[in-house]
Amino acid sequence: MTEGTILEKLKAGDPSGLEALMDRYLPYVSAVVWNILGHAMSPQDGEEVASDVFLAAWSQSDDLRPGHVKSWLGAVARNKAKNKLRHLGRTLPLEEDALELPGADDPAGDIEQAEERRLVRRAVEELPGEDREVFLRHYYYAQSVREIAACMALNESTVKTRLRRGRLKLKEILTKGGAFGEA
Repeated sequence: MTEGTILEKLKAGDPSGLEALMDRYLPYVSAVVWNILGHAMSPQDGEEVASDVFLAAWSQSDDLRPGHVKSWLGAVARNKAKNKLRHLGRTLPLEEDALELPGADDPAGDIEQAEERRLVRRAVEELPGEDREVFLRHYYYAQSVREIAACMALNESTVKTRLRRGRLKLKEILTKGGAFGEA
């Protein structure tokens, strides 16, 4: 069944459309969910998050467009998994390669960049809990201020304030110890 046919069935309220969508994309959605949840939850909780993604596709089928279904499902899966972590009081993960900087073919430069990534990662981890989450959502997960506000039940102005406070705190952390010179 083509993606267009699946979407037509979804929009018509035909359960076979949802079944076909799940057959095609469940492995992908599950991978996205588990990459975020890691071992923070039971398999049943992860399956529940994946099911919620397809429930969202069912209820928001008018938002789905042929050729963009996979990216839509991936975005919803990421947001639902992150919200589940937040609901359980856990913070978003900051993977080792999260702060990759463009590399040079210079071994000395690679060592310097690795040290810079380590210092920045440590500085981000020093931010207070909700400020760190807002900072990671915006700069690492590329969520807009509006998306962050909706996900975290905050005002957009509060999100902007926390982003500004996070930037200032990072600058303070990174410059006070001489990690990076003043620009």
